[in-house]
Amino acid sequence: MNSVMSEMNDQRKSAFGTKSNRLIIWVMVLGVFVAILNETLLNVALTPIMNDLGISPNTAQWLSTGYLLVIAVMIPATAFLIQRFTTRKLFLTAMVLFAAGTLVAALAPGFAWLLVGRLVQASGTALLFPLLTNVVLAMVPMDRRGAAMGTIGIVITFAPAIGPTLSGLIVAHYSWRLLFYGVLPIAAFVILFAYMRLTNVLDSSRQKADLVSMLLSAVGFGGIVYGFSRAGEGHGGWSDADVLLPVAIGGIALIAFIRRQLRMRQPMLDLRAFQSGMFSLSAIIMLIVMMAMFATMMLVPIFLQTALGYSPLEAGLVMLPGGMVMGIMSPVTGRMFDRFGARGLALTGLILMVVALVGLVSMTLSTSYLVITGMNTLMMLGISMLMMPLMTNGLNALSPSLYPHGTAISGTIQQVGGAMGMALLVTVMSNGSDRFKAGAERTVSKEQWEALATAAGMKQAFLFALGLVIVALLLAVLFLRRSSSPQGEAEGQRINAH
Repeated sequence: MNSVMSEMNDQRKSAFGTKSNRLIIWVMVLGVFVAILNETLLNVALTPIMNDLGISPNTAQWLSTGYLLVIAVMIPATAFLIQRFTTRKLFLTAMVLFAAGTLVAALAPGFAWLLVGRLVQASGTALLFPLLTNVVLAMVPMDRRGAAMGTIGIVITFAPAIGPTLSGLIVAHYSWRLLFYGVLPIAAFVILFAYMRLTNVLDSSRQKADLVSMLLSAVGFGGIVYGFSRAGEGHGGWSDADVLLPVAIGGIALIAFIRRQLRMRQPMLDLRAFQSGMFSLSAIIMLIVMMAMFATMMLVPIFLQTALGYSPLEAGLVMLPGGMVMGIMSPVTGRMFDRFGARGLALTGLILMVVALVGLVSMTLSTSYLVITGMNTLMMLGISMLMMPLMTNGLNALSPSLYPHGTAISGTIQQVGGAMGMALLVTVMSNGSDRFKAGAERTVSKEQWEALATAAGMKQAFLFALGLVIVALLLAVLFLRRSSSPQGEAEGQRINAH
């Protein structure tokens, strides 16, 4: 037992290699954490912002939708940017953009300036996580990448999960502007520290920008994410022009983008990454997991507030234990990945998700707050078991030249999957509620009738999510194996030794 603990401690200490490597990665992790935290930080604060600035809910929603939209547009271009510019220059640029946007938002006299601040924030955020992932792939040998990726996995699991809770606590006692003022000193510290100590890790090239690819990518991914986001917000359903038109335009542009990338000698986003069966499998399972996760994070608070009458703060607190579990477990599962591979962890995680979704399907108006919190926590535990191991396993199957493209594809899948999951499950929920009202005679008060309809719709939505996760579980059982890339391992060892 002592020898096992000693071995795990040694792995933790050496996960990032040398002291210099650890310093570089940890300062980047801090920057990425505060940036990704802002993805969900305003979810609970929209009502105070509406009251303060005198804007409608549809207008205020752009503070969240616009943020996700910019990230979806920027991430596919990160593969080119990471190869074109040095690590130090790109990281400092991203952090300066994020800090500048934060300052503009904090001082915003009206909605227009607040939205500008959020969009500038998002442009910096979009660059940070793909850059951090590529630095880890370059600096850390393959046999330690699980621990390293598990550690940085905290920022994409714990940060967005605690955003609503933290936001609820702050706006309950202070101005919503503190949400921006609070992260400014941290962002300033990261910029100063990176300016003084950050060195270049990744090689840069003189690759030329393909403006046509960038335009097609922006229209394609932006249109799809925008359309699905509007559907997920309940704006007229799938027949509404605000939903159909951007999805159609985005789909056409995305097809043109894919065809162009396959014909180019130096594509902006190299889709040859999908020639790796293990990377493709990981991408498909990750898409399903992100759909289920983002939809659950949205639907559970809706059920608590609409059907059970809890406050926004109480609904946000339900997500906190799950976020804490994800933050704690991410580095643990990373070290387990290094020792045992992705298969066992992914299967365990998917089974836990299935059990949690079965519990969520069974929710009624008499289900207690603690039981719902427990099921959501079990769901997040399952996701923490498979998210970073699955992503690392897929990237390990690629050659080093495809790392920037693989991370860009993975980041895009996360954004698109989140938007698709929320839109599809909200649609299923709404249709289920409508069918309940049409097929049953009302014998209770209007408030209780609406609560029963919401519960019926939620049951259908979580059944749909359960079906998706079962498909992912079957794919993992049949095809998931531990991947390896001898070329990538040799390259990683060379850079780490240097």
